[in-house]
Amino acid sequence: MHWIVLLVIVLLLFGAKRLPDLAKSVGQSLKIFKKEIKELNDDDTPATPATPPVATPPTATPAAPVDTSHAQPHPGASAQADTTLPPKV
Repeated sequence: MHWIVLLVIVLLLFGAKRLPDLAKSVGQSLKIFKKEIKELNDDDTPATPATPPVATPPTATPAAPVDTSHAQPHPGASAQADTTLPPKV
């Protein structure tokens, strides 16, 4: 009974000419609304996670030890104090 009263009120408010257009626009709006809700739900569900490749850290080869027993001194540096020059006064 309530549906009939509601239908009569809507018919009186909008008129018989505008009622089919109104129903069409409501139907399109509901279709768009359902589509957007479905897209939101699809975005929330995670896709099957692909296992990312495991990154291996680069392995550096250890440096060879430097043999300093036969190293020659730098030309500007001397191992002992130079005693050939007279002291400055």
